[in-house]
Amino acid sequence: MKTFTTKKIARLLGALGVTLLAGVAGTAANAQANWPDRPIKLIVAYPPGGPVDVSGRVFAKFLGEQLNQSVIVENRAGASGMIGADATAKSAPDGYTLNYVASPSLTISPIVQRSKLFDPRKDFTLISPILSYTNMLLVGSQTNVKTVKELVEYARQNPDKVTFGSAGFGGSNHLSAELLKQSTNTQMLHIPYKGNAPAMVDVISGKVTFMFDIVGTGKAFVESGRARALAVTSKTRNPSVPTVPTMIEAGIADYEVLGWFAVIGPKGIPTEVVAKLTKAVEAAKTSKGFTDSAVAAGYTIDKGNAKDLEKQINSEYAMWEGVVTKGKIYPD
Repeated sequence: MKTFTTKKIARLLGALGVTLLAGVAGTAANAQANWPDRPIKLIVAYPPGGPVDVSGRVFAKFLGEQLNQSVIVENRAGASGMIGADATAKSAPDGYTLNYVASPSLTISPIVQRSKLFDPRKDFTLISPILSYTNMLLVGSQTNVKTVKELVEYARQNPDKVTFGSAGFGGSNHLSAELLKQSTNTQMLHIPYKGNAPAMVDVISGKVTFMFDIVGTGKAFVESGRARALAVTSKTRNPSVPTVPTMIEAGIADYEVLGWFAVIGPKGIPTEVVAKLTKAVEAAKTSKGFTDSAVAAGYTIDKGNAKDLEKQINSEYAMWEGVVTKGKIYPD
């Protein structure tokens, strides 16, 4: 019978280990080369029917066409987008779970909620920004307020009477109003709702003084005569409402708030998969079908890349951290 010394056994085990590792590495490389060979899950961290969900589903269609694979939207709503973002951060980094993320999920909600679930600046693979959008300051058409200047002056003269609605505590339109409040050193009472629609109903009826809403949804109320647009929150005027001035033009210096949607994934997605995904996302977001749909809804195609997205997240996180800290905007 053949005998083995300890050294021989060690050499055999070492060789076997190398073989196994080579096999695993080969399998991983093959998986990356064949990606995607099954459907991709695209998490949307908001309820069905809202602007993020609707936009995400349209984008999923065009991304699927580019990848020649199904891209299935999964709604994981809750905690102002953080439940879906957390699920993404903790998913397998194989390129089969992505997130069509709205900016508040990464730049506002974690600050307001004082969350330790994830670090939006470290725990994701950033693929690409997709769309940007502008908020619009709206009042009911029955109000006598015609300009932002008049609204601010009214707030100064009536510190207990001005209210603003939002889609919920800690959202983009909530913080847009808080920024206005701080920029003008005025008193304004926040009234959170469960969504934009009920907030807008009370703005139109005059129960609430004003609110910020996405241009794409807010302009319908302006065009129907039920609301009046006082300003948009971008540095330049929005092409879909060209007669509405910017907040800066309206007298609020250095005021700029842009929202955006982007595609991200968990940290650690293989470089080869990221490269394929980035190419497909770029083609999808610049395709005529998606562009036409987005522009018609009041969005702007964001031509930036992953590095631009990283800068945007870091910049906005710092800005909103200052607003939240100064205003002590935290849940009870």
